Amino acid sequence: MPKRVLTNSDLEQMVETSDEWITTRTGIRERRIAGKDEKTSDMAIRAAREALKNARLDPAKVELIVVATISPDSGFPSVACLVQKAVHAPHAAAFDVSAACSGFLYALTTAKQFLQTGLYNNALVVAAEKITSYVNWNDRNTCVLFGDGAGACVLKPVAGRRGVLADYLHAQGHFGDLMMVLAGEREPLDQETRMILLPHIAMQGQELFRVAVNSMAEAVEIVVKKAGLKFEDIDYIVPHQANDRIISAVARKLDFPKEKIFINIDRYGNMSAASIAVALYEAVEQKKIKRGDNVVLVTFGAGLVSAANVVRW
Repeated sequence: MPKRVLTNSDLEQMVETSDEWITTRTGIRERRIAGKDEKTSDMAIRAAREALKNARLDPAKVELIVVATISPDSGFPSVACLVQKAVHAPHAAAFDVSAACSGFLYALTTAKQFLQTGLYNNALVVAAEKITSYVNWNDRNTCVLFGDGAGACVLKPVAGRRGVLADYLHAQGHFGDLMMVLAGEREPLDQETRMILLPHIAMQGQELFRVAVNSMAEAVEIVVKKAGLKFEDIDYIVPHQANDRIISAVARKLDFPKEKIFINIDRYGNMSAASIAVALYEAVEQKKIKRGDNVVLVTFGAGLVSAANVVRW
């Protein structure tokens, strides 16, 4: 995570907003903001190194690197190739996946297929975003929502009915205009200017809310059925951290207890692809998720794309 913390009180000095307005509508109290000299790849590399260390995997033996991001350092080289170079994984194939907030689960499912076919024996999956580089800091409806960060995991084949039990990927391109980056012939956004610059995030909040709730609830129902499980078999849900009201609405729609849903949006905001990766890491660190638990990961994102996985920890 970046070191800089941007609180709601800080935002009160930047735009016409208040801590109460932000908290009651989103559940966010603070978020991390990458510095000007901190790139998406920098965060990705730090997360990748920690995941490799925790997995006790020699970087020289990594066979595949998949990075989920919509905020790469540049068009090319890919962030995955920058990670490969930095962690010294010379034998790995490497590429990026672009699926916005659903990126981590799209990357996870993609990497899983390579292992299932036997083409590769392990994979490093990273989700990293400097999403605030697309934020219009004059727009109080969007600038309060986003933060930067990265998370990573290592995949290997496992024996028995463990690991990723089921996957679900879906797209609804006809809803693409509900959330998009408006691009043009102007310089990138700058946090230190009051001008409205392009490119920047634009979203239709009310319409997006409805689609997000329905998409996530449907994704959970489908993936649990694909895993051959029932709702009472699910021990925990780790959702995309977009908005606490969305998470609450999904819980009500599924009739699933909110206390069994992991939430850390209050400290990080919406980190796009990195949200679930970081939330899953923290849920395990806090022992919310234990060995043998059935865990549902679920998300939606711009595109619009949604995804879900069932993991037996």
